[in-house]
Amino acid sequence: MPGLEAAANLKKVIVHPLVLLSVVDHYNRVAKDTKKRVVGVLLGQVEGDVVNVANSFAVPFEEDDKNPEVWFLDHNYVDTMRDMFKKVNAKERIVGWYHNGPKLRAADLQISDLFRRYTASPVLVVIDVHARAIGLPTDAYFAVEDIHDDGTAATKTFEHVPSEIGAEEAEEIGVEHLLRDIKDSATGSLATRVAHQLTSLQGLAERLADTRVYLQQVLDGGLPPNSEIIQNLQDIFNLLPNLAIPDDAPAFTTHANDEYALIYVSAMARAIIALHDLINNKIENRQAELEADAKKEAAATTPPAEPAAEAKAA
Repeated sequence: MPGLEAAANLKKVIVHPLVLLSVVDHYNRVAKDTKKRVVGVLLGQVEGDVVNVANSFAVPFEEDDKNPEVWFLDHNYVDTMRDMFKKVNAKERIVGWYHNGPKLRAADLQISDLFRRYTASPVLVVIDVHARAIGLPTDAYFAVEDIHDDGTAATKTFEHVPSEIGAEEAEEIGVEHLLRDIKDSATGSLATRVAHQLTSLQGLAERLADTRVYLQQVLDGGLPPNSEIIQNLQDIFNLLPNLAIPDDAPAFTTHANDEYALIYVSAMARAIIALHDLINNKIENRQAELEADAKKEAAATTPPAEPAAEAKAA
Protein backbone atom coordinates (compact mmCIF):
# COMPACT_ATOMS: atom_id res chain seq x y z
CA MET A 1 0.00 0.00 0.00
CA PRO A 2 1.67 3.24 -1.08
CA GLY A 3 2.15 5.88 1.52
CA LEU A 4 1.47 3.75 4.56
CA GLU A 5 5.13 3.33 5.38
CA ALA A 6 5.36 7.11 5.97
CA ALA A 7 2.76 6.90 8.71
CA ALA A 8 5.50 6.35 11.28
CA ASN A 9 6.18 10.12 11.22
CA LEU A 10 2.64 11.38 11.48
CA LYS A 11 2.01 15.05 12.11
CA LYS A 12 -1.78 15.25 11.97
CA VAL A 13 -4.91 13.10 11.88
CA ILE A 14 -8.06 14.55 10.26
CA VAL A 15 -11.34 12.97 11.36
CA HIS A 16 -14.49 13.58 9.30
CA PRO A 17 -17.93 14.21 10.87
CA LEU A 18 -19.30 11.01 9.33
CA VAL A 19 -16.87 9.02 11.47
CA LEU A 20 -18.00 10.80 14.64
CA LEU A 21 -21.67 10.16 13.85
CA SER A 22 -20.96 6.48 13.10
CA VAL A 23 -19.07 5.97 16.37
CA VAL A 24 -21.81 7.65 18.42
CA ASP A 25 -24.44 5.48 16.70
CA HIS A 26 -22.32 2.38 17.34
CA TYR A 27 -22.06 3.22 21.03
CA ASN A 28 -25.77 3.97 21.42
CA ARG A 29 -26.69 0.66 19.80
CA VAL A 30 -24.22 -1.58 21.64
CA ALA A 31 -22.91 -0.10 24.89
CA LYS A 32 -25.15 2.77 25.99
CA ASP A 33 -25.50 3.08 29.81
CA THR A 34 -22.89 0.36 30.32
CA LYS A 35 -19.18 0.21 31.05
CA LYS A 36 -18.43 -1.62 27.81
CA ARG A 37 -16.48 0.04 25.04
CA VAL A 38 -16.98 -0.24 21.32
CA VAL A 39 -14.28 -0.88 18.75
CA GLY A 40 -14.26 -0.27 15.01
CA VAL A 41 -12.06 0.17 11.96
CA LEU A 42 -11.04 3.51 10.43
CA LEU A 43 -10.92 3.94 6.66
CA GLY A 44 -9.23 6.71 4.70
CA GLN A 45 -6.00 7.74 3.04
CA VAL A 46 -2.46 8.50 4.15
CA GLU A 47 -1.15 11.60 2.37
CA GLY A 48 2.46 12.08 3.38
CA ASP A 49 2.48 12.75 7.13
CA VAL A 50 -1.30 13.37 7.35
CA VAL A 51 -3.92 10.66 7.89
CA ASN A 52 -7.35 11.50 6.48
CA VAL A 53 -10.02 9.39 8.25
CA ALA A 54 -13.12 9.59 6.04
CA ASN A 55 -15.15 6.50 6.98
CA SER A 56 -15.45 3.71 9.54
CA PHE A 57 -17.33 0.56 10.40
CA ALA A 58 -18.07 -1.26 13.66
CA VAL A 59 -16.44 -4.55 14.64
CA PRO A 60 -17.66 -7.22 17.09
CA PHE A 61 -15.50 -6.87 20.20
CA GLU A 62 -15.56 -8.35 23.69
CA GLU A 63 -13.20 -8.05 26.65
CA ASP A 64 -13.05 -9.28 30.22
CA ASP A 65 -13.68 -6.56 32.80
CA LYS A 66 -11.54 -8.30 35.41
CA ASN A 67 -8.63 -9.28 33.17
CA PRO A 68 -7.71 -6.69 30.51
CA GLU A 69 -5.45 -9.21 28.79
CA VAL A 70 -8.48 -11.27 27.75
CA TRP A 71 -10.26 -9.82 24.70
CA PHE A 72 -11.75 -10.92 21.39
CA LEU A 73 -11.89 -9.08 18.07
CA ASP A 74 -13.41 -10.77 15.03
CA HIS A 75 -10.69 -10.23 12.42
CA ASN A 76 -12.55 -12.44 9.92
CA TYR A 77 -15.36 -9.89 10.03
CA VAL A 78 -12.78 -7.16 9.41
CA ASP A 79 -11.51 -9.00 6.32
CA THR A 80 -15.04 -9.36 4.93
CA MET A 81 -15.97 -5.72 5.53
CA ARG A 82 -12.66 -4.51 4.09
CA ASP A 83 -13.31 -6.38 0.83
CA MET A 84 -16.86 -5.01 0.65
CA PHE A 85 -15.75 -1.41 1.22
CA LYS A 86 -13.00 -1.83 -1.37
CA LYS A 87 -15.67 -2.62 -3.97
CA VAL A 88 -17.54 0.58 -3.09
CA ASN A 89 -14.55 2.94 -2.83
CA ALA A 90 -11.09 1.61 -3.64
CA LYS A 91 -9.42 4.78 -2.33
CA GLU A 92 -10.53 4.12 1.24
CA ARG A 93 -8.07 1.78 2.91
CA ILE A 94 -7.75 0.65 6.51
CA VAL A 95 -5.65 3.26 8.33
CA GLY A 96 -6.31 2.25 11.95
CA TRP A 97 -9.00 1.63 14.50
CA TYR A 98 -11.02 3.44 17.16
CA HIS A 99 -12.66 2.94 20.52
CA ASN A 100 -14.78 5.18 22.72
CA GLY A 101 -12.23 5.41 25.55
CA PRO A 102 -12.33 7.74 27.29
CA LYS A 103 -8.68 6.79 27.95
CA LEU A 104 -6.19 4.25 26.67
CA ARG A 105 -6.59 0.69 27.90
CA ALA A 106 -4.04 -2.00 28.72
CA ALA A 107 -4.91 -4.13 25.67
CA ASP A 108 -4.68 -1.29 23.14
CA LEU A 109 -1.09 -2.11 22.18
CA GLN A 110 -2.03 -5.72 21.46
CA ILE A 111 -5.00 -4.65 19.35
CA SER A 112 -2.75 -2.25 17.41
CA ASP A 113 -0.38 -5.14 16.72
CA LEU A 114 -3.34 -7.07 15.31
CA PHE A 115 -4.14 -4.21 12.90
CA ARG A 116 -0.57 -4.27 11.57
CA ARG A 117 -1.70 -7.05 9.24
CA TYR A 118 -3.80 -4.41 7.42
CA THR A 119 -1.52 -1.36 7.60
CA ALA A 120 2.10 -0.76 8.58
CA SER A 121 1.40 1.89 11.26
CA PRO A 122 -2.22 1.73 12.43
CA VAL A 123 -3.61 4.89 13.99
CA LEU A 124 -5.67 4.67 17.16
CA VAL A 125 -8.31 7.38 17.59
CA VAL A 126 -10.01 7.56 20.98
CA ILE A 127 -13.41 9.21 20.40
CA ASP A 128 -15.35 10.60 23.34
CA VAL A 129 -19.01 9.79 22.64
CA HIS A 130 -20.27 11.97 25.48
CA ALA A 131 -20.92 15.60 24.73
CA ARG A 132 -18.19 18.00 25.84
CA ALA A 133 -18.46 21.76 25.64
CA ILE A 134 -14.69 22.29 25.52
CA GLY A 135 -12.11 20.73 23.27
CA LEU A 136 -12.25 18.16 20.52
CA PRO A 137 -13.78 14.72 21.15
CA THR A 138 -10.83 12.95 19.48
CA ASP A 139 -7.35 11.90 20.62
CA ALA A 140 -5.06 10.19 18.11
CA TYR A 141 -2.12 7.89 18.86
CA PHE A 142 0.19 5.47 17.06
CA ALA A 143 2.45 2.80 18.52
CA VAL A 144 6.22 3.36 18.60
CA GLU A 145 9.16 1.53 20.15
CA ASP A 146 10.58 3.27 23.20
CA ILE A 147 14.35 2.70 23.33
CA HIS A 148 15.77 2.93 26.86
CA ASP A 149 19.10 4.50 27.66
CA ASP A 150 19.99 1.85 30.22
CA GLY A 151 20.37 -0.87 27.57
CA THR A 152 17.21 -2.76 28.43
CA ALA A 153 14.95 -4.15 25.72
CA ALA A 154 12.84 -1.66 23.82
CA THR A 155 9.17 -1.50 24.74
CA LYS A 156 6.21 -0.35 22.69
CA THR A 157 4.20 2.67 23.75
CA PHE A 158 1.72 5.12 22.25
CA GLU A 159 2.77 8.51 20.93
CA HIS A 160 0.19 11.27 20.76
CA VAL A 161 -0.60 12.86 17.38
CA PRO A 162 -2.48 16.16 16.92
CA SER A 163 -5.99 15.62 15.57
CA GLU A 164 -8.60 17.90 14.07
CA ILE A 165 -12.09 17.72 12.62
CA GLY A 166 -12.21 18.28 8.86
CA ALA A 167 -14.92 17.93 6.25
CA GLU A 168 -15.53 18.30 2.56
CA GLU A 169 -18.13 20.68 1.16
CA ALA A 170 -20.88 18.05 0.97
CA GLU A 171 -20.25 17.01 4.58
CA GLU A 172 -20.32 20.62 5.78
CA ILE A 173 -23.72 21.10 4.17
CA GLY A 174 -25.02 17.96 5.86
CA VAL A 175 -23.71 19.05 9.24
CA GLU A 176 -25.35 22.46 8.83
CA HIS A 177 -28.68 20.75 8.17
CA LEU A 178 -28.26 18.60 11.28
CA LEU A 179 -27.40 21.62 13.44
CA ARG A 180 -30.22 23.77 12.07
CA ASP A 181 -32.63 22.64 14.80
CA ILE A 182 -30.00 23.11 17.52
CA LYS A 183 -28.71 26.58 16.71
CA ASP A 184 -30.73 29.61 17.73
CA SER A 185 -31.50 31.56 14.56
CA ALA A 186 -32.10 34.73 16.60
CA THR A 187 -28.53 34.72 17.85
CA GLY A 188 -26.36 37.18 15.93
CA SER A 189 -22.81 36.83 14.79
CA LEU A 190 -21.54 38.98 17.67
CA ALA A 191 -23.04 36.68 20.29
CA THR A 192 -21.61 33.69 18.46
CA ARG A 193 -18.13 35.22 18.45
CA VAL A 194 -18.34 36.00 22.18
CA ALA A 195 -19.49 32.43 22.88
CA HIS A 196 -16.56 31.04 20.87
CA GLN A 197 -14.11 33.26 22.74
CA LEU A 198 -15.57 32.14 26.06
CA THR A 199 -15.21 28.50 25.05
CA SER A 200 -11.60 29.15 23.99
CA LEU A 201 -10.80 30.74 27.36
CA GLN A 202 -12.33 27.77 29.18
CA GLY A 203 -10.23 25.42 27.06
CA LEU A 204 -7.11 27.46 27.84
CA ALA A 205 -7.91 27.24 31.56
CA GLU A 206 -8.14 23.45 31.30
CA ARG A 207 -4.82 23.23 29.48
CA LEU A 208 -3.13 25.41 32.08
CA ALA A 209 -4.56 23.20 34.83
CA ASP A 210 -3.19 20.08 33.09
CA THR A 211 0.21 21.78 32.73
CA ARG A 212 0.24 22.66 36.42
CA VAL A 213 -0.60 19.07 37.40
CA TYR A 214 2.17 17.72 35.17
CA LEU A 215 4.80 20.10 36.54
CA GLN A 216 3.77 19.32 40.09
CA GLN A 217 4.09 15.58 39.44
CA VAL A 218 7.56 16.15 37.96
CA LEU A 219 8.59 18.13 41.06
CA ASP A 220 7.23 15.41 43.33
CA GLY A 221 9.10 12.71 41.41
CA GLY A 222 5.98 10.97 40.14
CA LEU A 223 6.85 11.55 36.46
CA PRO A 224 10.23 11.77 34.74
CA PRO A 225 11.06 15.20 33.28
CA ASN A 226 10.67 15.53 29.53
CA SER A 227 13.09 18.01 27.99
CA GLU A 228 10.86 18.63 24.94
CA ILE A 229 7.85 19.55 27.09
CA ILE A 230 9.96 21.77 29.33
CA GLN A 231 11.43 23.51 26.29
CA ASN A 232 7.96 24.17 24.86
CA LEU A 233 6.77 25.59 28.16
CA GLN A 234 9.82 27.83 28.30
CA ASP A 235 9.05 29.13 24.80
CA ILE A 236 5.46 29.85 25.85
CA PHE A 237 6.59 31.82 28.90
CA ASN A 238 9.11 33.77 26.84
CA LEU A 239 6.37 34.83 24.41
CA LEU A 240 4.15 36.20 27.16
CA PRO A 241 4.11 40.03 27.32
CA ASN A 242 5.77 41.67 30.29
CA LEU A 243 3.10 43.91 31.77
CA ALA A 244 5.52 45.22 34.38
CA ILE A 245 7.01 47.56 31.76
CA PRO A 246 5.32 50.97 32.12
CA ASP A 247 4.80 51.42 28.37
CA ASP A 248 3.31 47.96 27.74
CA ALA A 249 0.55 47.92 30.36
CA PRO A 250 -1.24 51.10 29.13
CA ALA A 251 -0.92 49.90 25.54
CA PHE A 252 -2.68 46.61 26.32
CA THR A 253 -5.33 48.42 28.36
CA THR A 254 -6.00 50.91 25.57
CA HIS A 255 -6.27 48.14 22.99
CA ALA A 256 -8.68 46.17 25.19
CA ASN A 257 -10.82 49.27 25.82
CA ASP A 258 -10.97 49.97 22.09
CA GLU A 259 -12.15 46.43 21.44
CA TYR A 260 -14.82 46.65 24.16
CA ALA A 261 -15.98 50.05 22.85
CA LEU A 262 -16.35 48.60 19.35
CA ILE A 263 -18.34 45.65 20.68
CA TYR A 264 -20.59 47.99 22.72
CA VAL A 265 -21.26 50.34 19.79
CA SER A 266 -21.94 47.39 17.49
CA ALA A 267 -24.44 45.90 19.93
CA MET A 268 -26.22 49.26 20.33
CA ALA A 269 -26.38 49.79 16.56
CA ARG A 270 -27.75 46.27 16.07
CA ALA A 271 -30.44 46.85 18.69
CA ILE A 272 -31.44 50.24 17.21
CA ILE A 273 -31.63 48.82 13.67
CA ALA A 274 -33.74 45.90 14.86
CA LEU A 275 -36.10 48.28 16.72
CA HIS A 276 -36.32 50.53 13.65
CA ASP A 277 -37.24 47.58 11.43
CA LEU A 278 -39.86 46.49 13.96
CA ILE A 279 -41.49 49.94 13.98
CA ASN A 280 -41.49 50.11 10.19
CA ASN A 281 -43.05 46.66 10.03
CA LYS A 282 -45.83 47.69 12.43
CA ILE A 283 -46.50 50.89 10.43
CA GLU A 284 -46.74 48.93 7.17
CA ASN A 285 -49.08 46.37 8.74
CA ARG A 286 -51.28 49.15 10.18
CA GLN A 287 -51.42 50.94 6.82
CA ALA A 288 -52.40 47.70 5.08
CA GLU A 289 -55.17 47.12 7.63
CA LEU A 290 -56.54 50.67 7.12
CA GLU A 291 -56.55 50.25 3.35
CA ALA A 292 -58.36 46.90 3.66
CA ASP A 293 -60.99 48.46 6.00
CA ALA A 294 -61.49 51.38 3.61
CA LYS A 295 -62.10 49.02 0.70
CA LYS A 296 -64.65 47.05 2.73
CA GLU A 297 -66.54 50.24 3.71
CA ALA A 298 -66.56 51.51 0.13
CA ALA A 299 -67.92 48.19 -1.11
CA ALA A 300 -70.66 48.20 1.55
CA THR A 301 -71.88 51.80 0.86
CA THR A 302 -71.86 51.65 -2.97
CA PRO A 303 -75.37 50.62 -4.30
CA PRO A 304 -75.42 47.80 -6.84
CA ALA A 305 -75.82 48.91 -10.48
CA GLU A 306 -79.12 47.99 -12.23
CA PRO A 307 -78.80 45.50 -15.05
CA ALA A 308 -79.12 46.85 -18.58
CA ALA A 309 -81.99 44.50 -19.44
CA GLU A 310 -84.16 45.77 -16.58
CA ALA A 311 -83.46 49.39 -17.58
CA LYS A 312 -84.69 48.76 -21.16
CA ALA A 313 -87.83 47.00 -19.99
CA ALA A 314 -88.68 49.97 -17.76
